[in-house]
Amino acid sequence: MLEIRDLTHVYANGTRALDGVTLDVPRGMFGLLGPNGAGKSTLMRTIATLQTPTSGSISFDGLNVIADPEALRRTLGYLPQDFGVYPRVSAYDMLDHMAVLKGIGHAGERRQVVEALLNQVNLWAVRKKALAGFSGGMRQRFGIAQALIGNPRLIIVDEPTAGLDPEERNRFLNLLAEIGENVVVILSTHIVEDVADLCPRMAVLAGGRILLEGAPVALMADARGRVWQKTIDRHELDDHAARHTIISTRLFAGRTVIHVLSDTSPGEGFSHAEGGLEDVYFSTLAAARRAA
Repeated sequence: MLEIRDLTHVYANGTRALDGVTLDVPRGMFGLLGPNGAGKSTLMRTIATLQTPTSGSISFDGLNVIADPEALRRTLGYLPQDFGVYPRVSAYDMLDHMAVLKGIGHAGERRQVVEALLNQVNLWAVRKKALAGFSGGMRQRFGIAQALIGNPRLIIVDEPTAGLDPEERNRFLNLLAEIGENVVVILSTHIVEDVADLCPRMAVLAGGRILLEGAPVALMADARGRVWQKTIDRHELDDHAARHTIISTRLFAGRTVIHVLSDTSPGEGFSHAEGGLEDVYFSTLAAARRAA
């Protein structure tokens, strides 16, 4: 169990990136949803001991992370948003080098680890290929392989599917699901579908604060019946925005589909929306904007 209590981080320029974050993250896949600039990467870097918070505490299975960061690093796997590698080095040689850095000094043991990981992430066939020639999805799968060195009990992945094509995204998410059966995996993303597909628990972070936490299935059930949709012409949008709480808009066949949050029918032409996780997410952000 990862326990975060009243975590705050203020940068030197006065930006409050985290503002009293409190969160319990159990074993399995946990989704952290939030828009760009919400503070997700700051939180991930802080948990990963890459920066020290201004105040608050983090513990993992009884370990005081802030007081003893080295102890956490020995059981941590981390795939940051911008994962850099030496482009001219092969996947095998790079993973072997990283295994050395993780403390696997014996050549035979290291070979077993590297070969097993390359097979697990389906990169064995391209193990001799330079990383510069990898696609985006292949690079992310390599990133997961390096994060798994040393059998970590806590794995952090930050915006892992951004920019991946649908096939690579599915392959990567299936890999994460397999990994998340036995360890704590935090998936930090702004892509609602990734959390809906993978995570039995989630939280929404915006403005450095946790706005919502729970099980996606339960959160969607709570929203069901309170989200309405209507297809309108673009010029009608301002009028509807003045009269209703619009949580999202999208285009369909050249017209605008609006989703509105209301306990009762907003009026003629509206019908119940499905009330998926995207509606939960957008309604949470809309409520936060109104309260600000």
